[in-house]
Amino acid sequence: MSDLTQKHCKACEGGVPALTREEIAKLHPKIPSWEVSDDAKWLKREFKFKDFHQTMDFVNKLAEMSHEENHHADLHVGYNYCKVEYTTHALNGLSENDFICAAKVDRL
Repeated sequence: MSDLTQKHCKACEGGVPALTREEIAKLHPKIPSWEVSDDAKWLKREFKFKDFHQTMDFVNKLAEMSHEENHHADLHVGYNYCKVEYTTHALNGLSENDFICAAKVDRL
């Protein structure tokens, strides 16, 4: 289990820089199933499910975790898939919060 799952998101209102590519490179191995976008501003992963019920069960669990962490993903949902994307909008890039939530999504 990633040590990221033991952490909690910190409020971010901007005013601090987004993670550098070097910082991202250190965190990314902790969530190897996630893709970092070419511009290093997004984490992305697609999950596949048997049917719509399982997809929505996953989405609801993700929503509950997002509420608890107060950090929310962009979701693209269909019958048997959910594409999850994280970025920290206030920073126009990635923060540790994105990696924490991605690790917690993997645990779902």
